[in-house]
Amino acid sequence: MLRAAEERDLETVRRWRNHPLVREASFTTHEILPAEHARWWAGVRDDPARRVLIYGDDPPRGVVTFSGLGGFDRSASWGFYLDLAGLEQDGGLLRAWVGIERAALGHAFGALGLLTLRGEVLAANTAVRELHRRFGFTETSVYHREIGGVSREVVAIRLDREDAR
Repeated sequence: MLRAAEERDLETVRRWRNHPLVREASFTTHEILPAEHARWWAGVRDDPARRVLIYGDDPPRGVVTFSGLGGFDRSASWGFYLDLAGLEQDGGLLRAWVGIERAALGHAFGALGLLTLRGEVLAANTAVRELHRRFGFTETSVYHREIGGVSREVVAIRLDREDAR
């Protein structure tokens, strides 16, 4: 269900990332233009500490990112977003939310061999916070971060391999 992102995926990923609801739930809220997206891709594609994976096959439905790979403690950070427009249109959004989380955790604790997975979510994003809790994540801290010129509350999350559900 997950495969490495390729050049051919870039415009699709950028379109998903620029969906208004994805931007609203992200730490970078402006529209990502092609040049900025190309710079991001140039920085991640050959970085051994990062992975960009595509969720779904026909058609692809989301993207999962891992960063901080290769450390001695076998931990990393992650994030994801979905093709909200396509999934809302065909009614598969709930199934995709659960599916991408399940696939990402399987990859993290399987193929990547991680012991701990960390992430961050906006405190107001209660649906995603609840999804993470259902998979065993714990909320470890809360802090404020300026996002789009506004101070927003952010929740740090953590899942250890033995606690994954």
